[in-house]
Amino acid sequence: MAVRERANCKGSRVGAVIIRDGRIISTGYNGTPEGMPNCLDGGCHRCANREKLYVSGTAYDICICVHAEQNAILSAARFGISVEGSTLYTTTRPCFGCSKEILQAKISTVFYLHDWVPPNPDTHPEYKRLQVELDLRHIEIDDPKKDWAAPKRPPARPTTDEHGFQES
Repeated sequence: MAVRERANCKGSRVGAVIIRDGRIISTGYNGTPEGMPNCLDGGCHRCANREKLYVSGTAYDICICVHAEQNAILSAARFGISVEGSTLYTTTRPCFGCSKEILQAKISTVFYLHDWVPPNPDTHPEYKRLQVELDLRHIEIDDPKKDWAAPKRPPARPTTDEHGFQES
């Protein structure tokens, strides 16, 4: 939870920590790539227009933010630290993209605090398939900043195309 304090996103604020042999080997939080303006400073078009243009949980392909889990894996790679066989702790259940990357990095176990569900879970069979492959474990602890970190998702709007863009 301390790592997510650095998150700079208008949506959820997520933190991740990778542990191996009882030691922290990497951390990550969600935000724009290094050297780019942060979301809260208008750096991400998707975040800046989230209420007008996109259904929550969609259009990640045009979002420039790097997720906390991705940042933790990439930070380890940048410094030549293997994450194979490690444990990842994250404040939110990994999304589709992060789930693929966690599996590919051979992280052994994932503990998460808050659940994340795709906007239309029944239409995401591949997400379910990835989640089964992960050794995923939900942890239940009090989160005094839950409303700040994981704001309630607005209801999905039915008038969007397959990319999450609002149809005219």
